[in-house]
Amino acid sequence: MAAVVVAVVLSRGDGGSNNTAADGEVFLTAADKKGPDPFTESTAKDSTTERATPSAATESAPSNAVRAVDGGAAGLYGGTRDVASCDVEKQIRFFRDDPAKNKAFASVAHVEPSGVPAYLRSLTPVQLRMDTRVTNHGFQDGAATSYQAILQAGTAVLVDDKGVPRVRCACGNPLTPPVEQKGTLRRTGDSWTGFRSSEVVVVTPAKKPVDEFVIYDDEHDEWIAREPGDDVHKDKKTHRPDKPSPSVSESTSTSPGTDTPTSPGTSTPETRTSEPTTEPGTTTSEPPPDGGTTTTTGSASTEPGTASSSL
Repeated sequence: MAAVVVAVVLSRGDGGSNNTAADGEVFLTAADKKGPDPFTESTAKDSTTERATPSAATESAPSNAVRAVDGGAAGLYGGTRDVASCDVEKQIRFFRDDPAKNKAFASVAHVEPSGVPAYLRSLTPVQLRMDTRVTNHGFQDGAATSYQAILQAGTAVLVDDKGVPRVRCACGNPLTPPVEQKGTLRRTGDSWTGFRSSEVVVVTPAKKPVDEFVIYDDEHDEWIAREPGDDVHKDKKTHRPDKPSPSVSESTSTSPGTDTPTSPGTSTPETRTSEPTTEPGTTTSEPPPDGGTTTTTGSASTEPGTASSSL
């Protein structure tokens, strides 16, 4: 499936306050770190996975384009068969013990506070295989806050039925799609080996609910079909996709901010400039297994030139 140029409309956020989109701050968050203002203690069971390298677009696109990948793409996520990357029941207990945080989480997730347990159980535990842009939400002064973030490959997350990350397991924070950055770009937070701004992706929702997430287990070198929801004991081994590495499409929207990070804890203004595109042979990330571009699951969209207006 060839990558294409698509117009992506970045969302304006889904709740919370103190959004940093206007001042261009993007917080890099390592897979094993809680990050600022965590909602809960970690419920992540694992935060390691083989990094996947997104394939380059086959058409020319602006160098500051957003790189988008379909949430139902085979190989977008990783995991281990019959092992959840996040302890959902533990996450539910944390919220039951803290009504204020439960209410704040529910406000971002757009569910009733009493519906948080069912909402969490409806999500699917996986691991990111690419550095991914999101809007992260912390908890401060009794309410949810929001900030733009890049989550490192290997981060344990819960995704919805269209493959969009909704919870970060290392901190219990709700996640929503990223918002457009304006003005100067400031990189804060963590730094990690293999980070390349040109390889950061944004997950776009599949056109319809995903029947099975096809994920890669790098430890056992096998492909797994995982049904939506928190019951990973339904996992089954599946065949290798014909073209297993995630394929990305390019957006002509303003870059959401994926420049080289500053040192941890620092914030250095950067003027927005065109970013270099990835050239073959220049990436420092390990290639995905078997190479190539990806097909999507049966319920994911494979038509080029379309994008969700909610992203």
